[in-house]
Amino acid sequence: MSSQGLIKSSIGRKLWMALTGLFLVLFLVVHLAGNLQLIYGTQEGFNEYSQFMTTFPLIKITSYLLYASILLHAVDGFMLARSNRAARPVRYAMNKPGENSSWASRSMALLGTITLVFLIIHMKSFWYVMHFGNIPMDANGMKDLYSITIAAFENPLYSLLYVICMIALGFHLSHGIQSAFQTLGLNHPGYTPGIKKFGSIFAWLMSGLFALIPIWIYLT
Repeated sequence: MSSQGLIKSSIGRKLWMALTGLFLVLFLVVHLAGNLQLIYGTQEGFNEYSQFMTTFPLIKITSYLLYASILLHAVDGFMLARSNRAARPVRYAMNKPGENSSWASRSMALLGTITLVFLIIHMKSFWYVMHFGNIPMDANGMKDLYSITIAAFENPLYSLLYVICMIALGFHLSHGIQSAFQTLGLNHPGYTPGIKKFGSIFAWLMSGLFALIPIWIYLT
């Protein structure tokens, strides 16, 4: 199979899904580390972090790779879901999918769609405002994204939406991480159970800490 054929094949799409997914997981770790300043940090510290993440040249270059990864991950996910559905047009009751796979694995398309819709809303609320919006400056002359974020999370509906989407993200990550390692060939009876356990713990730790931020802000 040619390299072009591999890219367009189901195997190629799964490979790209795995690679882009793991890159996005790395971004989530960095993003969470910065956002936790909303709990333990200061307004000045968070605004300095936000300015650094939007002005440092290497970060700006990496951000284009991030945008491409999000788009490629979403498109490949859609194509894989469509091909899987076409391959199984009829779901027979005797297959008992609930006994052969987890709910998260059967709902990756739904969970991914929820995450993508949330990401669009989230980027419009913060990324777009930070780059193109007319937002106030703090005492040090930096864009005051801290106040914008606090105001958003003080809205109970937005905070509720955020928490619900973090639950969806937790399910998506819990299956996605182990699936990515399996796609990359790291599948062995000796360490696959450990990868699954790590993926589940990591997924719910990440989504739980993300969800904690709006809850903390709203309650305090």
